[in-house]
Amino acid sequence: AIPLLGGPFLWLLGDRESAPEVNAALSLATFAASAWLTAVVLLLALDQLSKAWFASTIALGTAIEVTTWFNLVHVLNTGAAFSLLAEAGGWQRVFFIAIGFAVVVPITFVCLARQVEPLERVAGALLVAGGSGNLIDRIASGAVTDFLDLHWRGLHWPAFNLADVFIVLAAGAWILMSLRPAVASSKGAS
Repeated sequence: AIPLLGGPFLWLLGDRESAPEVNAALSLATFAASAWLTAVVLLLALDQLSKAWFASTIALGTAIEVTTWFNLVHVLNTGAAFSLLAEAGGWQRVFFIAIGFAVVVPITFVCLARQVEPLERVAGALLVAGGSGNLIDRIASGAVTDFLDLHWRGLHWPAFNLADVFIVLAAGAWILMSLRPAVASSKGAS
């Protein structure tokens, strides 16, 4: 081995014994990436399976009353959140697919390639799973399947699905993280 290159380069050249600190760091990084990917796949599966189940169980456009304030429904949403642009004439499908990729791909890279705080990683997994779930729907059928309906005295919140719940939870986590006080760096202090 070439001594000037040091630990990471020795590890890349196959000398795993000379670089134990690199082995430990890579093992931890591999575990974190694997755990993150597993969480995303499980959340995505939960979203897609729930949409498929409700779509096959409840007729399109109908509702099942669960409580006085909650229904299970089967609605197709061609728009974005709150059915924004749902009646835009079709161009929104390509637009929302592009937006979906523009959000999901970079966040995936950040969560897999950078060392981020655990809460940031959880928020990233929620956002990627939710965004991917709705992206799959848009690509496959041009619309997102929604099945949860909250309402009060005739006022209905727009129907939503688990992917939407994941996205809102991710946004909430990021809001909470932004409210935490910044930790002062000891490197710059003298």
